[in-house]
Amino acid sequence: MENDIVVPKLNRSARGSETREIAARRKPWAPPSRLDAPPAPDGYKHRWIRREAGGVDDRMNISSKMREGYELVRADEYPEFSGQGLDDGRHAGVISVGDVVLARIPEETADERRAFYKSRTHDQIKAADNDLLKSNAHSSMRISKPERQSKVSVGGSRSSE
Repeated sequence: MENDIVVPKLNRSARGSETREIAARRKPWAPPSRLDAPPAPDGYKHRWIRREAGGVDDRMNISSKMREGYELVRADEYPEFSGQGLDDGRHAGVISVGDVVLARIPEETADERRAFYKSRTHDQIKAADNDLLKSNAHSSMRISKPERQSKVSVGGSRSSE
């Protein structure tokens, strides 16, 4: 029995629990996003805003966002994003990726902004519906009430005959 191979026994119970711990901590791979941003401080929201388009500064966009309540986020506030700051120009030191810069706005202001535009959209839909209902001149083609639903069906079942 000189050729017998001795196989050591493995303690699978210990290994299994270790594997579960590693699996619980492991984040699944996903393609990196160019627009990853640091977490916003409590009470604020971050948003990327355009600073240039086609190589031309878009000062109008930046200034309108600043008037809405946004402030630009500086790279020195987030050391882990230190390599993503602009080096020169008007917005030197601001976190930037390509043609966009990171800005923050208080959540309360963002909620008020969202409510304003939601109300404005509602008013526009209502005005369009009123125009549509005004055009009910022909009695055989009356529109009683516009429907705001859509149905989507995927593939149909065909019977082979």
